[in-house]
Amino acid sequence: MHWALLLSLSQAGGECPSVLRDAQSAFGERKLDTAISGFERAISICPPKPEIHVTLGQLLFLGGREIEAEDRIKAALAIDPRHAGALYALGRLYYEQKRYIEGVGQFNKLTAIEPRNHKAWDNLGLCYDALSRDSDALRSFFRALDLVMKAHPEYDWAHANLADFFLRREQYEKAFQLAAEAARRNPASSRNAFLTARALAKLDKRDLSLRWLEQAVKLDGDYAEAWYVLAQTYRKLGRADDAEKALVRFREANVKPKSRR
Repeated sequence: MHWALLLSLSQAGGECPSVLRDAQSAFGERKLDTAISGFERAISICPPKPEIHVTLGQLLFLGGREIEAEDRIKAALAIDPRHAGALYALGRLYYEQKRYIEGVGQFNKLTAIEPRNHKAWDNLGLCYDALSRDSDALRSFFRALDLVMKAHPEYDWAHANLADFFLRREQYEKAFQLAAEAARRNPASSRNAFLTARALAKLDKRDLSLRWLEQAVKLDGDYAEAWYVLAQTYRKLGRADDAEKALVRFREANVKPKSRR
C-alpha cells in the first residue's frame, strides 16, 4: 500500500484529507468494504494520483473483485505509464490469476525502469518458473538474490522462492541452503520452516525435518500442506496417534480459504 504519498495527500486542504484518513483507518481496522468505499470516494474528489488507484485496486483484489481491481490499476497506469507501484501491482494480479505471460510483460517493464527492484526480479522469476522457462527463471531469481543479499536483509521471499524451485527439480542440497537462509531472515514464516523441512527430509535427515515441520504448524495452525506432511512423517515413525491428530488438523485447515500474498 502506498501510505507515504497518501499520507501527504491526507495533510492537504479540502475534503480529500478527511476521506483518505477515514479510508486508511478503515483498512487498519480490517473493515475492507468501508475502506474500498472510502478510496472510491477519494478518487472522485482528490487530485488524480496513481497511488490512490493502485491502493483501491489492491483492496478490490483482496475483496475478490478482480476485474474491478485490474481496471483501477490500469487507471493508475493511464495517469503514469511508468508508475512502479502500478506495474508491480498489475504483475502480481496477473500472477495470481495465472496469466503468467502478461505478468512477465509487467515485471519486465518494471525491471527496465528500476533495474534494482528486487521484488520485481523475484516475481519475474515466479512467472518464468510457472511457464517452465527455467533458464529465464534462474536468471531472474539470481538477480533478486544479488540485490537482497546485503541491501535487503529483511527480504526472505527470493531465497524461499528459489528453494521451492530447486525442490521441484530434485536439487535438494541447494534447496536446503536457500530455505535455511530464508528461515534465518524470517523465522516467523511458516513457509520457510516448511521448505526447510521438505529439503531435510529429501536429504534423509528425518529428525531435523520433523522439528521444522512442527515449527511450521506452530507458526501457522492453518497450514494444511504442512499438517499433511507432518501426519505422513509421524506415521513413518510409528507415531499413529500423532499422525491421526495431524490428519484431523489437515482436514480442518484444508477447508479454509487460502490467504493471498
